[in-house]
Amino acid sequence: MKLVIVESPAKAKTINKYLGSDFKVLASYGHVRDLPAKDGSVRPDDDFDMSWEIDGKAAKRLSEIAEAAKGADRLILATDPDREGEAISWHVLEILNKKRGLKDIPVERVVFNAITKSSILEAMTHPRQLDMELVNAYLARRALDYLVGFTLSPVLWRKLPGARSAGRVQSVALRCVVDRELEIERFKTQEYWTVEAEVSAGSDPFTARLVKHDGKRLTKFDLGNEASALAARDAVKAATFSITALERKPGRRSPPPPFTTSTLQQEASRKLGFDAKRTMQAAQRLYEGIDIGGETVGLITYMRTDGVQTAPGALDEARDVIGGLYGKDYVPEKPRFYSTKAKNAQEAHEAIRPTSLARNPGKMRLEGDLGRLYELVWKRMIASQMESARIERTTIDIDSADGKTGLRATGQVVTFDGYLAVYEEGRDDPDDEEGGRLPQVTQGAAAQVRSAKADQHFTEPPPRYSEASLVKKLEELGIGRPSTYASILTVLRDRAYVRMEKQRFVPEDKGRLLTAFLEEYFARYVEYDFTAALEERLDLVSAGELDWKVLLREFWLEFNAKIGEPAELRMSDVLTALAATLGPPLSPEKAG
Repeated sequence: MKLVIVESPAKAKTINKYLGSDFKVLASYGHVRDLPAKDGSVRPDDDFDMSWEIDGKAAKRLSEIAEAAKGADRLILATDPDREGEAISWHVLEILNKKRGLKDIPVERVVFNAITKSSILEAMTHPRQLDMELVNAYLARRALDYLVGFTLSPVLWRKLPGARSAGRVQSVALRCVVDRELEIERFKTQEYWTVEAEVSAGSDPFTARLVKHDGKRLTKFDLGNEASALAARDAVKAATFSITALERKPGRRSPPPPFTTSTLQQEASRKLGFDAKRTMQAAQRLYEGIDIGGETVGLITYMRTDGVQTAPGALDEARDVIGGLYGKDYVPEKPRFYSTKAKNAQEAHEAIRPTSLARNPGKMRLEGDLGRLYELVWKRMIASQMESARIERTTIDIDSADGKTGLRATGQVVTFDGYLAVYEEGRDDPDDEEGGRLPQVTQGAAAQVRSAKADQHFTEPPPRYSEASLVKKLEELGIGRPSTYASILTVLRDRAYVRMEKQRFVPEDKGRLLTAFLEEYFARYVEYDFTAALEERLDLVSAGELDWKVLLREFWLEFNAKIGEPAELRMSDVLTALAATLGPPLSPEKAG
């Protein structure tokens, strides 16, 4: 008998069916032990020795695994194919060794990217050893998070009543939200005006904007008040115009790559209104499998990944499906290959895609969140292998006879929809200025202004972060990892450091106070560059290029020296400093 350990019980049942009676598949139910939430779980003075505590619910399951191991001739660790999965396998192995439940049986590690029979059987033919470099990166990350949280949090409790905790990544994400709010509060609105005209040139009327006035090119704020705008409008009405330039420029829009964890969370937020936690819960169920015809089948590949690459077989299948559904014109000459642009991307996994594109979402009829998310994943994967959209960008320049006044009309028309027949990527702040189709006009033709108007505008501050835009920002900064985004945003809300208004993050007073406190006394540890650099060094540990304990020693020497400074300050000194940092609307009295 071969004993296989996976994380999920649902996954265990499915995999056992695929492997047959020679195998016994048991689930660990995720992590089986962790650092106790008390002082001394990581001991820097003892070469960063760690004390692990077995989860109460996991103890019985571990006993069952240990008992099964006694009758096994091989142990196969088949937890998830990421850093956390490698760590769970290591924890299980460590516990079994302490229980002396392994004796001399061989131990192997296998990974698979999808819960399908072919993926499972293929993985079993390519076992490897436990990747201790990945495990060491996990240990370093866990120790860093513990040392920051359990060293800094007591200082917060004494100096900032109401602040529940600080975290290595959580605090930097909170700073993003607070910095944006401060930017909005500092923003000074500026008035500006635009002039538009309805023009006809022997054609259907179209809209053109004033771009030249009194012989000078207009910049955004040149028409800064009503009087100047009305004078410009009247000049447009009085002038005689002709078409002086006409440009039709063909262009192409290429499809986006298939989903990573980050882009899936962003699109599910934009298009489905899902928060990151809801997205990942639905994705987990799609990955682990749905009952189809009496058999549990995994519908998507592993959902925690930075990778945008796709297996060759999936590319061939996508091209076949596209040709069958949309025709050969929608199939590019060659498959599309993508490379990741995410800062510090380190995952070697495939992108998130359906395990079989033949499972069309229209025929699957999945209900609720599962159906909506599966359709999004299916469409994105199909679109990623389709022909580019072809567009025509048109610019019409219209000048007055004396050359002092100039109008311009711009438009864009799709001449071949390509991948847009299936999918168009959402935007956080849609650009409404692309324009639509413009009529056919002739260069040199007379142009008549049928009407003109002046409109008042005011500049607007940058928008608050949505879930999608905050995840995108964290990814751009190189902060956090695919598996952490959902939990980071959940913690900020659960601890009341932020609230959601119209699906946007608004910092609460305690969140602003915490950020101000950390920036005042621990500025280095909430710097974006420092946190991203630390992620890069953790990746060096994963690659075997840096000893994890060297990283911990360097960090701890600096952090431990800094931690004592604010602990000695009086509360009044802290509040004065914070009030000065925050400014209005948080007065010293309100801060107190």
